[in-house]
Amino acid sequence: MKMTLNNSWKEILQPEFDKTYFKELTSFVISEYENHQCFPKKEAIFAAFNCCSFEDLKVVIIGQDPYHDQDQANGLCFSVKDGMKHPPSLKNIFKEIAADLGIEIPQSGNLKTWAKQGVLLLNATLTVRAHEAGSHQKKGWEIFTDEVIKKVSDEKENVVFLLWGKFAESKTKLINTDKHTLFIAPHPSPLGAWRGWFESKHFSKTNTFLEGIGEKPIEW
Repeated sequence: MKMTLNNSWKEILQPEFDKTYFKELTSFVISEYENHQCFPKKEAIFAAFNCCSFEDLKVVIIGQDPYHDQDQANGLCFSVKDGMKHPPSLKNIFKEIAADLGIEIPQSGNLKTWAKQGVLLLNATLTVRAHEAGSHQKKGWEIFTDEVIKKVSDEKENVVFLLWGKFAESKTKLINTDKHTLFIAPHPSPLGAWRGWFESKHFSKTNTFLEGIGEKPIEW
C-alpha cells in the first residue's frame, strides 16, 4: 500500500503507522488489491487527507464505507468521480443544499471542491472489495479513522463535525464537545432522510458558525 500522504497528516499520524494493527491492515489491503478488484484506486485511498490538509481543516463529515460499484469511489466520503450518476444519498445531500442555500444542484458529484476548502470527507473504512459492501470492515481501518477523529479533536479547535446517521453519531464519544461544534441529523439515505435530514440546514448552520469565528464559509 503506497503511503502517499499529505505531510501535515503524515507527521500527526506516524505513530499509528508504526503500530502492529496498521502493519497487519497494510498487509491485508495489499493482498486484497493484488487478488481482487477493490475500490477506490490505490492512489486514492488517502485522498481525504491529501485533498484537505490538517492546517486547513474546518469541517469533518463522517461516512462509513466507500462505494463498491465500478468507478464510483474516489476516496472521499459520499463523493463520486466526475461524470458518475449521483448515488441516492448524494442526491439527497444536494437537494438539502439547494433548499438550504437557494443554489442549484451541482452537475458533478465529485466533492473534491469541498475538501480543498477544509472539509475532511472521512469514511470509517477506506477500502472495499468490488460489489461486496462492508468487506473491509473490522480489519483495522476503524481503529485508524477513530484515531484520526481523536487527533482532530485533541489538536484543533472550533471544528464543525457533521454527523449524519446513527453510525456517524456514535463517533461523538471521540470528540471534545467543549471546543468543537457538532450538528447531528438522520442519514441522507432515502431509507431515513424523511426522519429529519431534509430541513436540517447543516450547510447554512456550518457557514454561520465559521463566519462567526472569522473563518471563510464553505462554498457548498
